[in-house]
Amino acid sequence: MFSTKMSKAMLSAVLGTVLLVTGCGGGSGTGTADSGSTATAPATGKKVINIGLKADPPSMDPSISTSLYDRQVYASLYDKLFDIDAEGKIVPMLAESYEVTPDGKTYTMKLKQGVKFHDGTEFDAEAVKFNFDRNISGEKSRRKGELKFVESVTVVDKNTVKIQLKEPFAPFLSVLTDRAGIMVSPKAVQEHGDQYLNHPVGTGPFTFVEQVKGDHVTLKKNENYWNGEVKVDEVNYKVFTNGTAKVQNLRSGTLDIIDDTPVKEIPVVKGDTNLQLISESGMGYQGFYVNNSRPPFDNKYLRQAVDRAIDREAVVKVLFNGYAAPARTAFAKGSLAYNEQLNTPVPPNAAEIKDLLAKGGKPNGFDFKLYITTSPENEQLGAVLQSMLKQYNINATLEKLEYGQLIETGEKGEFDALQLGWSGRQDPDQNLHDFVVTGTSNNDGRISIPKLDELVVAARGEMDEAKRKALYEEATKLLQEEAGYVYLYHQYVLIGMNKKVTGFTYVPDGLIRTATLDKQ
Repeated sequence: MFSTKMSKAMLSAVLGTVLLVTGCGGGSGTGTADSGSTATAPATGKKVINIGLKADPPSMDPSISTSLYDRQVYASLYDKLFDIDAEGKIVPMLAESYEVTPDGKTYTMKLKQGVKFHDGTEFDAEAVKFNFDRNISGEKSRRKGELKFVESVTVVDKNTVKIQLKEPFAPFLSVLTDRAGIMVSPKAVQEHGDQYLNHPVGTGPFTFVEQVKGDHVTLKKNENYWNGEVKVDEVNYKVFTNGTAKVQNLRSGTLDIIDDTPVKEIPVVKGDTNLQLISESGMGYQGFYVNNSRPPFDNKYLRQAVDRAIDREAVVKVLFNGYAAPARTAFAKGSLAYNEQLNTPVPPNAAEIKDLLAKGGKPNGFDFKLYITTSPENEQLGAVLQSMLKQYNINATLEKLEYGQLIETGEKGEFDALQLGWSGRQDPDQNLHDFVVTGTSNNDGRISIPKLDELVVAARGEMDEAKRKALYEEATKLLQEEAGYVYLYHQYVLIGMNKKVTGFTYVPDGLIRTATLDKQ
């Protein structure tokens, strides 16, 4: 048995920090990628907020995006029909109000008036219909699964839109608080086509200036923002794959906010009187895909052996020092579908793992390749997993890819195992359906279990919360038995910020909202 005590002693020798690779997945512009050792100083005379991101945002087009880092930029560039407030409640944003019929199938939305896109065109019901149509039928759209229950979108009048669902869909409004609810300019899409991602136009508090791939994304103040005066002139997102360098730039004042603070740097941030740390439990999970469609992981017993060989408590204790929670499910605390018993880690059992390897036809162990990103933190997680699996003659060879390449590799299914997690959403459907149901957009592991499909799809249409929870519990048990995806831990949101930044409100989705920020 691989004990926590033994894990900590061994793992301490191979690591020093912590990891977070979050998918939610290219990009635009030109330039050379760097490690993010130094951020560019802001031009004098401007009030600039510089934000350090852990990875490069792959795409400025929300219709094809699957990355958390895109979403961080979207929080400044775009508005959505609905949003989440500080209490985690769904609130209207570009929608003024809405009504739902008793059968849960027809939503009538009144829209905010006087809102304009950055290109000067008007936001109205026609624009809403355009965005729904694009997300539902666009050839490259990654929103199809989220909106598959939409039967029709009808323009009632200039400021009213009616959305008819094929059947009741409990997560519908929650879906519209994310990329499926982002409104982009129809004119910009029509003008630029596939190159829209290089010319993004929304209604948000900041407008697009440029993206230099691997280095930065720059936005400038929307002088005519509909939802109040924007107080800073520019927001600059700087890519830092090196977490220590990111913290150093925060301490020097070159960065004002960082999206993720490495655990080993938390004492540094907390000990600096000029800085503050926002530490909140997140809604997502981290783990890795195992490719269910090809050897070795088309073999259920070998998937189970890998899943059972990982000591999740040791991972969290050694890597995170309490700033994460062990995970065996897609649902973190606070989720409707959270079940403490199902999420509680089970220590590895050597006899069980040996038996699983024998049942899988590999009594002497086996080899596989695990793709990870290039950050030092991810390399250390890879080393941890390698060490744990090696105890049972399961040999994981690590291969590093840039974040965008990792996402593309997952989409193509060209891997044995691939470390990519999910930043999390409010409704449990958004943390599960598109990752485990046969043929869905984020099911990089090629999971295909008919009974699981049946349960997860049924939960989408169940409006009774107790019955929904029961369906998710049954689905979770089945997914654990099949070991379709290896859940590791629920991450914390660890935002570092200079105290000169004011107007920040933490929202449970972990996105840095810049509309109300100011800088002393």
